[in-house]
Amino acid sequence: MSQVLHTPPTTPAPAENDLAALAARHGLTVSGARPTLPEYVRQLWDRRHFIAAFATAKLTAQYSQAKLGQVWQVMTPLLNAAVYYFIFGVLLNTKHNVPDYVPFLVTGVFIWTFTQTSIMSGTRAISSNIGLVRALHFPRAALPISFALQQLQQLLFSMAALVVILLCFGVPIAVSWLLAIPVLMLQFTFNAGMSMIMARMGAKTPDIAQLMPFVLRTWMYVSGVMWSIDKLTKANHYPHLLTVALETNPAAVYIDLMRYALIDSFHGSQLPPHVWAAAVGWALIAGVGGFIYFWKAEETYGRG
Repeated sequence: MSQVLHTPPTTPAPAENDLAALAARHGLTVSGARPTLPEYVRQLWDRRHFIAAFATAKLTAQYSQAKLGQVWQVMTPLLNAAVYYFIFGVLLNTKHNVPDYVPFLVTGVFIWTFTQTSIMSGTRAISSNIGLVRALHFPRAALPISFALQQLQQLLFSMAALVVILLCFGVPIAVSWLLAIPVLMLQFTFNAGMSMIMARMGAKTPDIAQLMPFVLRTWMYVSGVMWSIDKLTKANHYPHLLTVALETNPAAVYIDLMRYALIDSFHGSQLPPHVWAAAVGWALIAGVGGFIYFWKAEETYGRG
């Protein structure tokens, strides 16, 4: 007589949406998921001490192998300024009709170097710290922001040398020097935003770091680092659109503002009305736009 075997009924597996609801009810989230923008900002603020300490540690280690150590923080931009003075100021005579050309040039070199190095270090912020990104959970924007902060700290060392140069060339201390504070705040916001944009691009395409020196060199030449854009455009009668592009170039805007604060106000020069508006506009566009652009790819950093 044959027996019929009966298997006990199996309990159906919970549907995928039921599991998601269960996880959400108990506060569980997907590992590596991108947080909301307000939550991301809060996480960054909670790690502000890490960002500052990381920037300082990077700055200290930058010249740790050199015998002169941190002196190179000031010597490097000064040597660059000396080379530019010989080539452009002496050989090409761009110092003609530019009062206080040495302070004019050194200010341009220091302010440009701040933007240049922030963007270059931001380009490698993710790719050169991939081990840290994969090992620890933290908002990845902390890296490009800390690199921009590192370059700000280095600029402050250079500004001490700039003050000495200004005094040696007869530029007196003035109330207008206080304008350097909001200028640096706006430029730092712009640089940090650009650093985040380049960090996302560099994380996806590391080869972009090889291209950036050529892009930045071209940008430097059109930013009035070695010559006066105002005098250049008036002397050559450029088309209106080209003149506007040169004058509203973000690097040129921050250089012009710093020169006005430290040098031009002493000579009674008037600052064009568009400069402050352009400086604030570029800071908001790059700072806010760059932050959102970087945040949108937060969950992709460290993969692959």
